[in-house]
Amino acid sequence: MDDEEIIDDIGLLVEEERALRGLALEQGGLDAGQRERLRELEIRLDQYWDLLRRRRAKSEYGGDPDTAQVQPADEVENYRG
Repeated sequence: MDDEEIIDDIGLLVEEERALRGLALEQGGLDAGQRERLRELEIRLDQYWDLLRRRRAKSEYGGDPDTAQVQPADEVENYRG
């Protein structure tokens, strides 16, 4: 997966996330399945953004961006800034 594919996937996930958030506003909330899907989207987006940063860092410092891998959800969800 190259940067463009990652960015395209991020765009699709963001569209779905926005649709769910809009639905939540219209309905006054989401059902359990929709809340779970929203959480899955948030995690996947964090993983993709992390992957994109890792790929770009490897490229910048002479590494092979294709060696960057998606990190486990619990790892990217627990980063401390």
